[in-house]
Amino acid sequence: MSTTDLPSFDPVTEADRLVISEQLGRPARALRAVAARCPSGHPSVVQTNPRLENGTPFPTLYYLTCPRLTSLVGRLEASGIMKEMTERLAVDEELAAAYQRAHESYLAQRDALEPLGHQVTAGGMPGRVKCLHVHLAHTLAVGRGVNPFGDETLDLLQTDWPSGDCAS
Repeated sequence: MSTTDLPSFDPVTEADRLVISEQLGRPARALRAVAARCPSGHPSVVQTNPRLENGTPFPTLYYLTCPRLTSLVGRLEASGIMKEMTERLAVDEELAAAYQRAHESYLAQRDALEPLGHQVTAGGMPGRVKCLHVHLAHTLAVGRGVNPFGDETLDLLQTDWPSGDCAS
């Protein structure tokens, strides 16, 4: 995928909006599309508008909503793996270049919807790994081969997901 190609996602239905709000435990906001679904068909990743309804910038383009996935990723984050991932960026030029490209792709896709006037993307890109939820959402939305840490996170979860009903 080039940095300017915008993937095609499912429109958000009223049923999706209700499920997403239930998943998040709050009203869903800035929803643009359902970018990925869990095996049971429920939304697992949404694409959001670059601004909230009140105009506040919201740079997180892909947002993980599946409670099961967010819990599994939270456990990974609690293990301290992001520190090790960030350290690898300093010594692995190929990984750092791939992560830079992921940042550029994310930024280009968001800016194609609405430029926010800054280079901030999400998840610590491109200098560190801050939030695996963002990276996994990015991989689930656009596919493997774009975000190396999203791909790694998905690999680490293969024994626990996808399986079952992730709606609650």
